[in-house]
Amino acid sequence: MVELFEKGGPFMWPLLLMLFFGLVVAFERLYTLSKAQINAKDFFAQIQEALKQGGPEAAAEVCSNTRGPVASVMHAGLLRIDRGLDHVEKAMTESGAVEMAFLEKGMVWLSTVANIAPLLGFLGTVSGMIGAFESIAAAGDVEPSIVASGISEALITTAAGLVIAIPIQAFHNFFVSKIDKIIIDMQESSTLFMEELIQLGYGKDS
Repeated sequence: MVELFEKGGPFMWPLLLMLFFGLVVAFERLYTLSKAQINAKDFFAQIQEALKQGGPEAAAEVCSNTRGPVASVMHAGLLRIDRGLDHVEKAMTESGAVEMAFLEKGMVWLSTVANIAPLLGFLGTVSGMIGAFESIAAAGDVEPSIVASGISEALITTAAGLVIAIPIQAFHNFFVSKIDKIIIDMQESSTLFMEELIQLGYGKDS
């Protein structure tokens, strides 16, 4: 592996840095999103029970003890319940926007690594081929031993760029699906929450 890295030429160093950076972001997102996702149906059932048994204060306590954006959005609404349903809905909308930004944090960097790594690999390919042709021109003849190093550099950097881009792109797509699921849970839970408040008579405009 070290020998291949050395044969790949100078473009292997930025590729290595991109791999390290991409993996750091990917593992951070994996940890964060796994913590953010909960069973929205079970959580909403707890909120319903808390509202019926202890009112908004009990429901807010359930939200405070539950991790994730779904709980945070409902908690924001419960804090404004005494001001009316319009304020509840506005608070949940604003909280939802903040949570979405938090969920999508770092995704642009994964996309950047997945897009730039192959380009760097192709740039290394061009560099290797240029070196190979310069060796041919200097020797005045085509000898396999002369062009082998340049062609090897070209192939190694291309392969390295693709090896980096493929798993990072897979991570990106996986995280996008998880984020979409959490956002849908937030939206559905917010709608059900508003309907529940109306049915129970909470949040009437003063």
